[in-house]
Amino acid sequence: MADKDKLAQGRRTFTLAQDAETDNRAAYEDDVSFARHGEQWPEKILKQREAEGRPCLTINKLPTFIRQVVNDARQNKPAIKVHPADSGADPETAEVINGLIRNIEYTSNADTAYDTGMECAVSGGFGYWRIGLDYAYEDSFDMDLSIERIANPLSVYGDPYSTAADSSDWMDAFVVDVMSKDQFKAKHGETKTVRDWDDTSWGEEGWRVGNDVTVAEWWHREQAEIKVQQFLNVQSGALQTYTEEAIAKSEDLQVFIQAGLLEFKRERMAKTYRVTQNTMTGAEVLSEVKWAGCYIPIVPVYGEEYNIKGKRHLRSLINPGKDAQRQFNYWRSTATELVALAPKVPWIGRVGTFSSDIEKWNTANTQSHAFLEYDKEPPTRIPLDSGVAAGALQEALNASDDMKSVIGLYDASLGAKSNETSGRAIMARQREGDVSTFHFVDNLNRAIRHTGRILIDMIPHVYSGERIIRVMGEDGKPENKQLGKEYQKVDDKTGQPMVDETGQAIMALHDLSAGKYDLTVTTGPSFTTRREEAAFQMTEMMRALPASAPILGKHLAKNLDWPGADEIAEELEQMGQPQIPPELQQKIEEGQAEIARLTEENQKLKTDMSIDQTKVAGELQIKNKVADQNFQLGLRKLGQERILKSQQQANEAANATEDEGGEERMSDGGDDAIMQGLSMLGQLIVQNGEATQRSLETVARTVAAPSEMVIDPVTGRKQARKVLN
Repeated sequence: MADKDKLAQGRRTFTLAQDAETDNRAAYEDDVSFARHGEQWPEKILKQREAEGRPCLTINKLPTFIRQVVNDARQNKPAIKVHPADSGADPETAEVINGLIRNIEYTSNADTAYDTGMECAVSGGFGYWRIGLDYAYEDSFDMDLSIERIANPLSVYGDPYSTAADSSDWMDAFVVDVMSKDQFKAKHGETKTVRDWDDTSWGEEGWRVGNDVTVAEWWHREQAEIKVQQFLNVQSGALQTYTEEAIAKSEDLQVFIQAGLLEFKRERMAKTYRVTQNTMTGAEVLSEVKWAGCYIPIVPVYGEEYNIKGKRHLRSLINPGKDAQRQFNYWRSTATELVALAPKVPWIGRVGTFSSDIEKWNTANTQSHAFLEYDKEPPTRIPLDSGVAAGALQEALNASDDMKSVIGLYDASLGAKSNETSGRAIMARQREGDVSTFHFVDNLNRAIRHTGRILIDMIPHVYSGERIIRVMGEDGKPENKQLGKEYQKVDDKTGQPMVDETGQAIMALHDLSAGKYDLTVTTGPSFTTRREEAAFQMTEMMRALPASAPILGKHLAKNLDWPGADEIAEELEQMGQPQIPPELQQKIEEGQAEIARLTEENQKLKTDMSIDQTKVAGELQIKNKVADQNFQLGLRKLGQERILKSQQQANEAANATEDEGGEERMSDGGDDAIMQGLSMLGQLIVQNGEATQRSLETVARTVAAPSEMVIDPVTGRKQARKVLN
């Protein structure tokens, strides 16, 4: 799409989002200004009372309600928990992802982003944070994810057609930022022009305000189709699914498919989403970035939500209590005014009553005197508290109670003393307050769940290949993990490499791109709070059951915040182990040394034996080769001797024949056939590697054996055969 078309489409989309959020943004500004900034008097009435010199008190009670809900959410921080979702995922890799997400939250100060979003939702009706992507270090090419806060929720415009409770179905979103000309050129370069924009559809004040420039990030999400193919792993028998894009990028998968290790089964078209970030001004598109994930990386957290005629309305916690707060301010101001206008004359008397000591009587309402003298009749004392403000004060109390009832937080929830006297009654009233405001905490859980969904979607794209990452344990303890490469597992307790029963190393491989993972969000006290509660409960249990002290002592020490608590726990654990007498301990150590020595000797013998076997095999191979050569030489010699002997026997037989024409001569081919058979037998023996001394003697004895003439009963012809003893 051309830049001109992008600007036009972005302008239309922004106008829709701006029109849809007009009411919510106006309510946000009014609620935050009212509750946080203290602008609680209507401007017209405020000017009128100030002109008349009448008091306009603002006794703001709303921040107390806001802090109660926000700080309760801070104490019970939601936590992301990743679980395997298919056969390609494994629990150990899920724990690595859990630790990686905790490390992302720690390094990017995600708690600040969560708290800011929650406070904006409670104070104004909605808040936001975002997922960022940047290089891990200045001199590194590795990328890291981050969770960043959005301090000004009014800079974000969401999708007006979204219906999901967590807005995970956003198709468009805008983040608007205002910067000076110098900042703009430093960030986007001197080549980018800064021009005025006549159309004000991007905002009430347009793209330019004096020397400031407005820059918008337009996040656009569109649906796309991808081809998904399923293969059978011939070795493991498991079915594995890959996208066509993943196969094209992975050389290993291509090799496995060509080698037949992955057998194609079926394919289908699947729906996915592509996200694009366009950074633009009112005049041009500054940059376009393809986002690796399928969600827009902006997470909203909403306050109270309701829908009228298909339009989403968002309100804060204190929105219903603003009228009661105005009433409270008015009646307290009225009470103050009535008391201020009440006469402050403590003494009255007839003319001449105060003549004798006039100086003391003039200061009787401001100074303390030991005595006062009067003339004639005694003066009458007038009480200053005439009760003129009692009605106004009662109305102020009524307004205060109205605030508590409409917001849903009562004195017990706010930490103040109320009518409840028993602990059970106080807890019931506190629980009632928690229930009335729980939808704010629940909306925070939904937002953090969507955050985890975005992180799980992005992690395989960012943390791929061979690299070492830092993961964070639930207790805040960091640990390095190897990705994309096998490594030997280490025992958490001993720190030693782990081996199986046969002595082979136990290996582990974490591939974050393999398998599918899902998540849940758990809400509860932080690890530190739970550790303190565990220490308290274990202490109480040891008091009630002293016999449990040897068992609970080491665990109690681990959960305490003393310096050196871990060392104390280790010593207590050693104390709990059975004590071995020194003599027996010495024998055990000697036995272990002897076992180590024998093991070393056994390994040495195995090595020597392997060397000897190799040597014997070589010598045997040489002997067999020499025997083969000797056999072939002997076979040729015996063959030549037999040929000469056969010729002699043939000549003698020819001279001794009495019937020259009646008898057939012995065929010279008989001995030749025998010699050919023996020669073939010798070749087979040589080929099969069986040319030993015994086989050589057998063939030689057969060749040297005499021949005799026999008559074949079938043909009637004479044949020669060997006669063996």
